[in-house]
Amino acid sequence: MEKLSIWISAMRLRTLPLSVSGIILASCFAHYNGVFSWDIGILAVLTTLSFQILSNLANDYGDGIKGTDNNNRIGPERAIQSGKISPEELLNAIKINILISIFLAFLLIFNSFGVKHFYLTLLFFFLGIGAVIAAMRYTIGNSAYGYKGFGDIFVFIFFGIVSVVGCYVLFAKQLHHVTFLPACTIGLLSAAVLNLNNMRDRVSDQQSNKITLAVKLGERNAKIYHSILIVLAIILSILFGVLYYTSLLNLIFVVAYIPLFIHLKKVLNNRDLVLLDSELKKLALTTVLLAILMGIGHLL
Repeated sequence: MEKLSIWISAMRLRTLPLSVSGIILASCFAHYNGVFSWDIGILAVLTTLSFQILSNLANDYGDGIKGTDNNNRIGPERAIQSGKISPEELLNAIKINILISIFLAFLLIFNSFGVKHFYLTLLFFFLGIGAVIAAMRYTIGNSAYGYKGFGDIFVFIFFGIVSVVGCYVLFAKQLHHVTFLPACTIGLLSAAVLNLNNMRDRVSDQQSNKITLAVKLGERNAKIYHSILIVLAIILSILFGVLYYTSLLNLIFVVAYIPLFIHLKKVLNNRDLVLLDSELKKLALTTVLLAILMGIGHLL
């Protein structure tokens, strides 16, 4: 049981709800337009969760073997850092997870497109391969992009654009303009979650030569950047609400602005990096809440 709890901890379960927020939104839009199907929706969730777990394990492995995860970190203790899981064990788990992710992605693509949509099948096949590579290259290797300040861009693309727009295409087999503003909104807030994580670990990351965007910007500018991400996400969601307005019920997602503004105030006033750890969960869950309310509001 102890070993199982260690592996569950390594999967970082608290990150999983955020990873499916885009799927929830896309599913609501698909339902509104009459193209939703449960099999595609369930497979999309399972595939996304497998990619997220792969990313978490790969991040643990990359940071662990490079010594970035050490006793100077503020966040939760990682698997290799704790010594309870060896690098070899974690690498084997990553290999298994890659196979699971590819298998689920294949089922999802085939179930959605079959043999009738060759170019879409080809596009999503490459997107799946790209997702695996992105998950692995964030911290693994000498040219890991997470060590060069590019993590935010990849999070915006995969958690926002690919998650919302891509998932909708799986349902509808075509693009739809309704997905773009919500995709950018979720992408920006997901980037904010990563930035908050990097703000928390900024000092230890700099000492380990992990040059995240938060390290490059410094404390003050990282807070400004964080504010821009959240405020821009709010503006885009308001624009979405105005453009697709049919009734006041469409705007129920503004409820999520309350915890967002409270969070932003706490971050801007923060002087103790340890306190940022609790804000990570709040921001991630608020992003999920916003996604659910935007989706439900669109259906009402």
